[in-house]
Amino acid sequence: MPAWLTVVGIGEDGYAGLGRAARRALLDATLVVGGERHLAMLPTRLRVRCEPWSRPFDVAPVLAHRGAPVCVLASGDPMLFGVGATLARAVPADEMRVLPAPSSLSLAAARLGWPLQDAMALSLVGRPLAALHAHLRDGVRLLVLSSDGRTPAALAETLSARGFGATRMVVFEHLGGDRERRIDGNADGWQVAEVAALNLVALECRAAPHVRPLPLTVGLPDEVFANDGQLTKRDVRAITLARLAPSPGELLWDVGAGSGSIGIEWMRAHPSCRAIAIEAHAERQRLIEHNRDALGVPALQLVAGQAPDALEGLATPDAIFIGGGITTPGLIDTCWAHLRAGGRLVANAVTLQGDAVLTAWRERHGGSLTRIALAQAQSLGGFDTWRQALPITLLEVFKPLNADVLSATEAS
Repeated sequence: MPAWLTVVGIGEDGYAGLGRAARRALLDATLVVGGERHLAMLPTRLRVRCEPWSRPFDVAPVLAHRGAPVCVLASGDPMLFGVGATLARAVPADEMRVLPAPSSLSLAAARLGWPLQDAMALSLVGRPLAALHAHLRDGVRLLVLSSDGRTPAALAETLSARGFGATRMVVFEHLGGDRERRIDGNADGWQVAEVAALNLVALECRAAPHVRPLPLTVGLPDEVFANDGQLTKRDVRAITLARLAPSPGELLWDVGAGSGSIGIEWMRAHPSCRAIAIEAHAERQRLIEHNRDALGVPALQLVAGQAPDALEGLATPDAIFIGGGITTPGLIDTCWAHLRAGGRLVANAVTLQGDAVLTAWRERHGGSLTRIALAQAQSLGGFDTWRQALPITLLEVFKPLNADVLSATEAS
């Protein structure tokens, strides 16, 4: 089928800023769909049926016209945090064409003289402000798409509270249009409570001398996690995550999540990594919620419940970590059954009973067992000595790609 859907990027300069191809697509369309602000930019002489997006947002009305010439209006570059990306997941590539306008990120970088490839983009549209925390490092340049007119003030408050009060802030209102305005300042001296709802914030992050930057590698310091003692300690956590081996887009189940440290670090490995923390203890659930926001991964999903029952109905994971409850009857078998073929399971145990479960599992399914024994130098009188931590047994096992076939054979 030839392309029936055209996604037109439109800037603050409106219809006047559109190219010939975009105007032609609008003239030929039997239906134009877009936000009310975008539809208002079209000239009255354009005789075409216009419909605003439904609320709640849904692309189904567009898909219902498959085969007829339809135009969708979007801000700037529709494939950059835009509706074009949403439609691309529902419409085959050969049935859709995209005519982008300059994105607000490109316009802001041009105004600032920033090489766009050296700046990081963050959208807070429909996302929690806590997502900012994963990006706060001295010298980082951030281009932030605001949720509304109060976002810049909220950013300034958050930056100051995190020790980044010296951060330079530049707010751009209505980029690319006649009403474009620029507001400069520092986070700790920001005085503007509200700006235009359509705005972008450029941040040149500056940390106070006392701020200790968080590393990009796994194994964050233990003290950055609020916890009640149920925490996979730093060195063991680093080894565990190395075995879990997060890759972009993958989903982790963190079973018996405790403080949530494994799932949080999994998600910090790449912006598209996803994790579900399963935890039955109410106080630890609150700790997970605190830690995921403080460390910049508010999208971490928390499931309150006791595994294995709480695992039913969850999305199929690419990797599973069992950090607590390994001796619970049926837990490791249920996890294994839900794990996708080719996925990996890592489990840690600290008790003899837990060791026995992992050893028996390895006898049945293969994999590797590793004993982790760590010691730290601590004071003893006027001297120092080695204090041994409890040894950890780590099981790592990969599910065969033909696991479903093998299970069916065994069942018959």
